[in-house]
Amino acid sequence: MSSSASSHPAHIALLGDHNPDVIAHQGINRSLELLRENDPSMSWRWCHTSTLIGEPDLQLAEFTAIWVVPASPYENPDGVFGAIRYARETGVPFLGTCGGFQHAVIEYARNVLGLAAEHAETAPGAPVQVITPLSCSLVEQAGMVRPVPGTRVAALYGQPEGAEGYHCNYGLNPEFVARLHGAGLVVSAQDDAGEVRALELIGHPFFLLTLFQPERRALNGTVHPLVRGFVHAALDPTSISA
Repeated sequence: MSSSASSHPAHIALLGDHNPDVIAHQGINRSLELLRENDPSMSWRWCHTSTLIGEPDLQLAEFTAIWVVPASPYENPDGVFGAIRYARETGVPFLGTCGGFQHAVIEYARNVLGLAAEHAETAPGAPVQVITPLSCSLVEQAGMVRPVPGTRVAALYGQPEGAEGYHCNYGLNPEFVARLHGAGLVVSAQDDAGEVRALELIGHPFFLLTLFQPERRALNGTVHPLVRGFVHAALDPTSISA
């Protein structure tokens, strides 16, 4: 990726409640710093969820891509849901990792499937929980991930499997996998047991969700191919096939 190949400078919104002690947040900054070495025109800004007020199309119009980052619950989840919907409906390249994965699933279940979807962590008594506790905690754990052949994740990943790092206790309720798939939000990576570890939205220029944290790889000096693909989409969305 080089600046000569990009159609416009990338300006990425990092939506979440930034904390310099969070490993994933350190990894996000490092990932983007490494990528900027090859394209000095790219930029990014951390946007605390408390600032996500008003109409997302006005507040986020300056950005060429949106990344909803780990470390939830967020101070302002409604603002996050609004930003996710904006990216989904307008075709803005979007990446949701860990908490971003969870909130994007809820947004889709609410606004596409029409469900009163909730997160078990923040609404433990809700009747429709699309995000529920994992069978085993993945806080500071690593595990194998296998991209689903034919998906964008598989194309970007470039290998049949890989080890990924996590920091989460919650994931997609398997009861909703088929309904999401039927509505276009499809499974694009699984773990050894077949549990969902990544999703992508069919027909969108770039809309990827990972329960794992690909940004962590940059702390070892390497940019994860999914992060690289996201930034490439931010630079030139037309270069990414739907």
